[in-house]
Amino acid sequence: MNEKIHHGRNIKRFREMMGIKQEALAHELGDDWSQKKISQLEQKEEVEEELLRQVGEILRIPVEAFQNFDEEQAVNIIANTFNIEKDAFVGNSKPTFHINPLEEIKKLHEEKITLYERMLKEKDEMMGRLEKLLNK
Repeated sequence: MNEKIHHGRNIKRFREMMGIKQEALAHELGDDWSQKKISQLEQKEEVEEELLRQVGEILRIPVEAFQNFDEEQAVNIIANTFNIEKDAFVGNSKPTFHINPLEEIKKLHEEKITLYERMLKEKDEMMGRLEKLLNK
């Protein structure tokens, strides 16, 4: 159940998220690197910490992200955070969400009206008190 985290796959994920090509990463790592060598690196399950540190500096990502990122856990967190239906998953073209943006906007508008009404009531009460003070 406790599978190892695949460092190479995580490097690839983060590199792609940053929009960096393998050739560019190879260039940043130095003359010993090529696109083919980056491809091989991204297939390695475990990558040396020093190399992870170098890649992390280039991508501006902490080493721990490569060492600890677990796609299955991330999908579970996202699914639980956004209340996605059981049949909705990453890659599903039509996930179902329980949040209706129009209802949320309507709720905020009603809260704003309630706040304004309370402020007007407090203003009227304060004006009444001031009038009493002036009439004395």
